[in-house]
Amino acid sequence: MRLIIIFLPLAFMFGSLSPGSQTENPIKGSGIIFFSTQKLEAMKNFYIERIGCELWIDQDACVLLKYGNLLVGFCESQKADLGALITFFYEKKEDVDRMYEKFRSVSVAPPKENEKYRIYHFYAKDPEGRSIEFQTFLHPIEWNFNAYR
Repeated sequence: MRLIIIFLPLAFMFGSLSPGSQTENPIKGSGIIFFSTQKLEAMKNFYIERIGCELWIDQDACVLLKYGNLLVGFCESQKADLGALITFFYEKKEDVDRMYEKFRSVSVAPPKENEKYRIYHFYAKDPEGRSIEFQTFLHPIEWNFNAYR
């Protein structure tokens, strides 16, 4: 108990526990999720031509793609990174159904509702076997879809 009493004043003095210090961050930025790939050209073509991503930056051995506010990069490597899920979300169930029609041949199953997460979705695979999901929320969300059209 004595250690806590001594530690707390020091923590407040140096700002680590001062009110708001855990949530305030004056530095703003964005993020990119990168995946290693053995099929860079196939990934680039699939995500641009089939899904509708935009080529943001081409660095020869890496491509950075943009889809709404999602930034995703693929970089050439000896081994593909397949351990993550890339989710694309849409405004309406009909949008998910349209994507399902485009990806029926590589989908895992038809779209369905997930009551736990209140989404309508389906899973598919990209040409390298990476899992991708197409979904819409079945509850109101704060999102301006028009900002990304």
